[in-house]
Amino acid sequence: MSLFLLKRFAAFVATLAAASVIVFAVLELLPGNAAQVILGETATPESLAALEKRLGLDRPPLERYLDWVGGWLRGESAVSHSYDVPTAELIAERLQVSLPLALLAMGLTTVVALALGVFAAARHRTLGDAGVMAASQLGLAIPNFWLAILLILLFAVQLQWVSAGGFPGWSGDDGGGPWEGLKALILPAVSLAAVQAAILARVTRSAVLETMREDYVRTARAKGLTKRQVLWGHVLRNAMIPVLTIMGLQFGNLITGAIVVESVFVLPGIGRLVFQAIANRDLVVVRDVVMLLAAIVVAINFVVDVLYALVDPRLKPGDA
Repeated sequence: MSLFLLKRFAAFVATLAAASVIVFAVLELLPGNAAQVILGETATPESLAALEKRLGLDRPPLERYLDWVGGWLRGESAVSHSYDVPTAELIAERLQVSLPLALLAMGLTTVVALALGVFAAARHRTLGDAGVMAASQLGLAIPNFWLAILLILLFAVQLQWVSAGGFPGWSGDDGGGPWEGLKALILPAVSLAAVQAAILARVTRSAVLETMREDYVRTARAKGLTKRQVLWGHVLRNAMIPVLTIMGLQFGNLITGAIVVESVFVLPGIGRLVFQAIANRDLVVVRDVVMLLAAIVVAINFVVDVLYALVDPRLKPGDA
C-alpha cells in the first residue's frame, strides 16, 4: 500500500507542477496590460512604467513564475491588483460559498443516483427500470441554468419559500446564519445535482447489472442468500469502481463548473470572482483561482485512486 500511495503522490505532484507551468504560460500570452486597465487609457507612459514596476510586471517571466510558486510553497499569496488584498483571502472568502454548494450538490447527487441506479438494476426490464431511465434522460436534457430559473420562479416567486438570489452569510452578524445560508444554497444545489444525478444513476445501473452477471454472484445466490443480501453485500461494493470514477469527476466539476448557476442565483462564489478578475484584467487572481481549481481536481483524482484499492479487493496496490 505504501508503494501504491507513493506512486500516486508522485503523479499528483508532477501533475500540479505541469499545471502550474501551463496556467502561468497561457496567462502570460494573453494580450493586454493590467497596469493600463487600472490607470485607464489616459495614463501617461511614466505612470504606467511606475505601476508596472510596483506590480512586478517589468521582471522576466521566469523570475515571476518562480516567485509565484515559491510564495505558495511558503504559504504566501500575491496581492490582487484590483482588490489590493492577498489572493488567498479573496479565494478563502468565496470558497465559503462555492465549497458548501458543491458538497451539498454532491450529497444530493450521490443519494439520489445510487438509490435510483440500484433500484433500476434490481428491476431490470420492468416498468420501474424504464421509469428511472426516462427520468435520467430528462435530467440530462435539461440545462442546469434553465432548471435554476424554473426553481426560482416556483419556490421564490410563486411559493416564496426562499429568496430568489443572494447569500446572507453563515454568521448572524451579517444578517444570516447557518440555516439562512443553507436555505440560500438549496435551490442552486438542486439545479446542479439534477444533471449529475442523471449521469451517475445511469452509470450505477450499468455497473450493477454488469456485476450481477459475475459467477460469484450466482454462487452467493446458490448458497441461499436473498437477492437483497447479494445486491447490497456483494454486488454494490464491486460495482463501485466506475461509480467512484464518475463521482470524482463530478465533484471537481461541481466546484469548477458552477459559474453559470452562481450567476443566476447571484452567489458570491469562485465563479463571480473569476468573472470580476477577468473584467478588471487582474491576472494574479485569475492565475491563483485557476491553479487552485486544477489542484482540487488533481487531489480528487488522487483520493479516488486510493479509494479504488480500499473498495475493490481485486485491485492489488502493488500492481496499480
